[in-house]
Amino acid sequence: MRKKLAVASLSLFALVVGTAILAHEERALRVPNGLVFSEFRGFEGWQLIAISQNHGKFAAILGNPVIIAAYRSGVPLNGESFPNGSKIAKIHWIPKTQDTQPGDPIVPGTLHDVDFMVKDGKRFRDSGGWGWAAFEYQVKSGTFRPANSSDSPPQGNDAACGYACHTIARSHDFVFTEYARR
Repeated sequence: MRKKLAVASLSLFALVVGTAILAHEERALRVPNGLVFSEFRGFEGWQLIAISQNHGKFAAILGNPVIIAAYRSGVPLNGESFPNGSKIAKIHWIPKTQDTQPGDPIVPGTLHDVDFMVKDGKRFRDSGGWGWAAFEYQVKSGTFRPANSSDSPPQGNDAACGYACHTIARSHDFVFTEYARR
């Protein structure tokens, strides 16, 4: 019994240490020009802005309280810009069929990547006031890595990586996603 307890304790210790190491590695992930994964800590609990489907993936677009308040006040459709501190997380999944439910709905499957945007006019004045980052999910290790030019879509792998694409949304303060009314 003591041996089983010791093995179970050791296994639990290894799990806790392994989880702490992965969390530390995630917090240290950085794209050039300073955008860090940990700046978006807690994004999983942010409010839903909208959902989308493109490039064969499902996405949930989430916002921190700063951007949600701005959306609710009419930004950007009212011509105003999002305030500094606004943050968006876009989580992409590979879709799968849920064949155990009626109608075989298509639902999120394997996590693919997470993209982030943060509004900071001082740090990112050369890219419309926004900084971007994309992190690819590594299924085998359960970790993330900064996206790069060989990913799909290719990423410039710096804090201005989204600027080229987002310039077409300049009139909406470089944000594609409209707030889905409830």
